[in-house]
Amino acid sequence: MSNKKIGLISLTALVLSSMIGSGIFSLPQNMAEVAGAEALLIGWTITGIGIIFLGLSFFYISRLKPELDGGIYTYAREGFGDLVGFMSAWGYWLCATIGIVGYLVVAFEGIGTFTDSESAVIFGKGNTLASFIGSSIIVWLVHILISRGVKEAASVNLVATLVKVFPLILFIGLAIYYFSPQTFSTDIQGNALNNSISEQVKNTMLITLWVFTGVEGASVLSAHAKQKSDVGLATVLGIVIALSLYVAITVLSLGILPRETIASMSNPSMAGLLEHMMGGSGKVIITLCLIVSVLASYISWTMYSSEVPYRGAKNGAFPKILDKLNENDTPINSLWFTGIVVQLCLFLVLLTGKSYNVLLLISTSMILVPYFLIGAYLFKIAIQEKSPWHIKLTGLMASFYGLWILYAAGLDYLLLSVLLYVPGIGLFLYSRYQHQGGKFNLNKWEKLILIIIAMLFVWAMHNAVAHMNWD
Repeated sequence: MSNKKIGLISLTALVLSSMIGSGIFSLPQNMAEVAGAEALLIGWTITGIGIIFLGLSFFYISRLKPELDGGIYTYAREGFGDLVGFMSAWGYWLCATIGIVGYLVVAFEGIGTFTDSESAVIFGKGNTLASFIGSSIIVWLVHILISRGVKEAASVNLVATLVKVFPLILFIGLAIYYFSPQTFSTDIQGNALNNSISEQVKNTMLITLWVFTGVEGASVLSAHAKQKSDVGLATVLGIVIALSLYVAITVLSLGILPRETIASMSNPSMAGLLEHMMGGSGKVIITLCLIVSVLASYISWTMYSSEVPYRGAKNGAFPKILDKLNENDTPINSLWFTGIVVQLCLFLVLLTGKSYNVLLLISTSMILVPYFLIGAYLFKIAIQEKSPWHIKLTGLMASFYGLWILYAAGLDYLLLSVLLYVPGIGLFLYSRYQHQGGKFNLNKWEKLILIIIAMLFVWAMHNAVAHMNWD
């Protein structure tokens, strides 16, 4: 019914909507909890520079290799082979799928602020039976929407993005009016945290990375773009808009209330800050905005989650059954696959009672390697094709940022990601066996990578058991 293409404005809205999901509404408290104003500004400077270079990497790759569709998976595969490409796709798909489960959980936690009381908990932290039923309904309504065509889903996302950005602008305007330089300069170095400036900066890195996750959205859906040149431009525009909002909200917040007060707020902390500035209606506005925001992000992330396995299936990295488009040019079996996994994860949330923060920890750990590979791929092709120096510099700086994030994440995050990569390796080997006539056909580098992953898996399992025994 629809094979229409997505224009620049809708592509930019997809990138922006992907990044501005739930994280921005908790950003003041998340940052105030780990850093003073000085470290916060340094952290945003590092992240701003790094994420701009990452965005420019998508920009330049889309011009150097306009024939490549699929973004993160395709770039990693072209640059470093089938196995590394699959690992990038698997990591990204898990990040997206677990992340959208988190969106549903926090959306119903937001609804619970209007319905729940001490005597009657209906939605709780998004992990009750009522939340499970409501989330499940949304999963399959969005499934129907996207199955009718990516263009139609992108249009719905565009409207929702415009709706959710308005309260953010309202918050920034009021924060400028209420900003107190004296409040901002109190303990500007965060001495009360008993951490050095460098340690505070390091502690902001995963928070800032999470709120930028989704920067790759336009490249993932590049096959659906009206013009391939729009892909890179939409990415850069989305980054500039999001970075401006993030910095303004976090910096201005420290001039409204003391850092310690913001750090102790419940989330979404923007609601408490807006309530301080304009009364009870502020909390209602932000909570409603949070609900709209995460549901809009759920649409865009579901599109990404269904696109990646489809692209992988076309190249033998995922099972053949996922390589199918419906009459609306939607990867329908891959969409079903994502929907079923999301439904399963929601059931696990119901059984375990896990909250949004746990889901985000898992989700963020899976995006670290795929982001590093983007910069590394640009640097590789820039050297091979003797591109201008600024393109080589972009790839190099994006690679350095990826390595810095891996370091800042810490050992626990890296070992967690290894545990989640291993099931994917089994899927890759099955798909390779299926696509190559009953043979694995692994080259020496792929065998070496599998040996290294197996060793890291043993280490990760030992570390997990040690933590369990300690607890």
